[in-house]
Amino acid sequence: MQIATRIRQMAAPHWLALFGLVLLGWGGLYAMAVPTDDLAMAQIYGAEFWRSLCVVSPDRAGYWGLAAMWAIMSGAMMAPTALPALATYDDMRSSGAASTRGFGELIAGYLAIWLGFALVAAGAQLALFRLGLISPLGQSLSVWLSGALLIGAGLYQFSAFKEACLSKCRQPMSFFMQYWRNTRWNAVALGLRLGAVCLGCCWALMLLGFVGGVMNIAFMGLATLVMIFEKLPDIGRYVTKPLGWGLTILGLALMTNGAMNLL
Repeated sequence: MQIATRIRQMAAPHWLALFGLVLLGWGGLYAMAVPTDDLAMAQIYGAEFWRSLCVVSPDRAGYWGLAAMWAIMSGAMMAPTALPALATYDDMRSSGAASTRGFGELIAGYLAIWLGFALVAAGAQLALFRLGLISPLGQSLSVWLSGALLIGAGLYQFSAFKEACLSKCRQPMSFFMQYWRNTRWNAVALGLRLGAVCLGCCWALMLLGFVGGVMNIAFMGLATLVMIFEKLPDIGRYVTKPLGWGLTILGLALMTNGAMNLL
């Protein structure tokens, strides 16, 4: 399909709604990432409500505040990585095999999986904070935690399970054909499967937020780009294993440096 044709198709209302939600998510993350001292300036404009909403440190926000932050972050980061699959489903919609309602249901199922991840990640952040291993903004305070997360994510890049998940992400048409069922809730089921496959690809990289800082917008943006490139069929195979080596070496270097400092 020509690029110009694809761009015109992505100007349809369902695509614009998706892009709007992604932009809204990133805007929310930016607001949450603004330091509390800077947010005090908002009081000039009578924005005390928004100030309290944007405080997401574990000691202030609590579990459900963190869960909301992780849910927004997961949606904002992972929806762009699913664009090839969503575009493939949209092609099926254009041919009459799928529907616009199915497009929305597919996204809903996909995001439901990442909502579950958000609930688990929020609990992990709260536990790590209470143990003194991460800062209020979700950045590791322990070289051992950072090293373990980096090495774990690096080694996972070489796992057969990750490769199996990536193969489905890189071939969305084959994925849809394999799991397509002529049932009412087929699009939701496909979305749940797609979300589970995506989670299998990206959960370890998402947890590196505890290394770079959960509320570090630059780090989250970089991580999103890496995960987008990794899922592209022509580029991804040149990303996965080099990234694995880089993360593993960096993790080992951090741990080695930490051990040297103890001597």
